[in-house]
Amino acid sequence: MSGVVALVAGFTGLSLTRDLSRKPVLQRQISIALASIALGGGIWSMHFVAMLGLELPVLFYYDAAITLVSALTAILIVGAALLLLHFVKRTALVITAAGGLVGVGILGMHYIGMAGLQLCRPIYTPFGIIFSSVVAICLCIAAFWIAYGRRQNRNIVLGTICFAVAVVSVHFLAMAGTSFVAVPSRNEFGPTMSNEVLALGVILSSFVLFGTFLWVSVTYLVGDQGDAEPIAQTEPAPAPDTPERAPRGLQVPCERDGTRVFISPADVALVRADGHYTQIYTEQDRLFCVWPITEAAKRLVPAGFLQTHRSYLVNPGKVSRFEREKDKGRCIFAAYELPPAPVSRSKLKIIQDALSAQPGAVHAG
Repeated sequence: MSGVVALVAGFTGLSLTRDLSRKPVLQRQISIALASIALGGGIWSMHFVAMLGLELPVLFYYDAAITLVSALTAILIVGAALLLLHFVKRTALVITAAGGLVGVGILGMHYIGMAGLQLCRPIYTPFGIIFSSVVAICLCIAAFWIAYGRRQNRNIVLGTICFAVAVVSVHFLAMAGTSFVAVPSRNEFGPTMSNEVLALGVILSSFVLFGTFLWVSVTYLVGDQGDAEPIAQTEPAPAPDTPERAPRGLQVPCERDGTRVFISPADVALVRADGHYTQIYTEQDRLFCVWPITEAAKRLVPAGFLQTHRSYLVNPGKVSRFEREKDKGRCIFAAYELPPAPVSRSKLKIIQDALSAQPGAVHAG
């Protein structure tokens, strides 16, 4: 049963963080908070489901305060790892650090939870501590590399399995290297609770976790249909040669002072990659956009934008001058405040030819 809880927690937490790059900052923060509770709370629930099956020849209780601290520790550490993954540029080092951090969170939760035992004291062996630590950190790093290497449903499932194995392995490997001795008195930090009271808490946390799991699972069944639009088959679509002929209703979602605004592609001069997001430049503003550069290219290139570089898109109608120097180039805009957009060597001829067709285009050699 503890293994099932770990699987449900892993799937729920990793699913809650899908497609966050397309969401506004507040929605990303809420999703990360929920995912942290699912993953961290799942680690805690798994541990104490397994502890309910622990049989000792002596009577023992749990310190409620220390037990609560163990749950909060797991949630906060997992939350820090998810913040790294979704608010810092996701590099190999960041993914590895996040996975290692979650491994540390599992270990911290386990040993803090064990410290809450009353009337008996756990005795650890160095081999048990070292072996469980290595397994926790390595498997969690593997889980996050699988789940975040490519954000596909299959990878989320594989990452879930790896995460569950990590959580279960840490507990049972650590317990295999642990012995217990009875102590005559309690060392109470907070109120004590018996296995029966603990079972009620575990049942409640598991109910919430499984409910969230069902809620998240529905999104896989219905799919993401919010952006889908029917394509008319009775007449050919007009050639998307300029931003003014963009698909009807296409708007660029941006944020200004914490408020979401929508910008017409015709008003956009330049799009620049900014980590997993983009910066949108108009003639008056620079705005944050939740689209990554790949999503922006997929939506705006058919609307007439030109991708001058893997990190830049330009509106050819806003370009006032094209400058070429040897095997490189750059687009200069009419608005003085706008930065020039570099043109990569591989796209030099394509961009030059496209801009030549624009009325009033000026070229400098």
